[in-house]
Amino acid sequence: MNIILLGAPGSGKGTMAQKLTSELKIPQISTGDIFRKNLKEETPLGLQIKDIVSGGGLVPDEITIQIVKNRLAEADCANGYILDGFPRSIVQAEALDAFQDIDCAINLDVDKETVVKRLSGRRFCPDCNGTFHISSLANATVCPVCGGKLVIRPDDSEATVRERLRVYEQNTLPLIDYYAKRGNLVTIDGDGTVDEVYARIIKALHR
Repeated sequence: MNIILLGAPGSGKGTMAQKLTSELKIPQISTGDIFRKNLKEETPLGLQIKDIVSGGGLVPDEITIQIVKNRLAEADCANGYILDGFPRSIVQAEALDAFQDIDCAINLDVDKETVVKRLSGRRFCPDCNGTFHISSLANATVCPVCGGKLVIRPDDSEATVRERLRVYEQNTLPLIDYYAKRGNLVTIDGDGTVDEVYARIIKALHR
């Protein structure tokens, strides 16, 4: 099964993709993870997109499309995959249609202010690569795993989060109509616990 996860930044796409890939035994393809890996390793791609990502913008379509096309051609995607973070625009969706057939597009619907609270409250540990939320931390500056100093990643600052949401609403929101017209869109209430949201997704897929 070829699945796309849609939803604003912070709507839970990554978490749901991880659970789905474990149950369905198909890989999660996250453009965000690919970009962060290249940024951390300071590859030519990482250096090329550094300023764009830190400012809350979107990586140019031609770069993103080629990365995804190459990844989906790998052997582990033969029986299906879960796309997390792609497509982000109609241009990307049309490009994807040219080389892949999508079975289901799942839209995680979450209130805008809930997203801002989720993302701006995240803290990252550079020492162990752990990600945490201030709501579960006794000390918002100390990593509970390794004792390292927690930081706010540039793309998690409130100003950047709100800019990411603005970009999402402008460029990505139209994808809901795009897949609805094709009859393979399922909208899921993204508010609630991880297990509650996941149960809604599984129920929808079974239908």
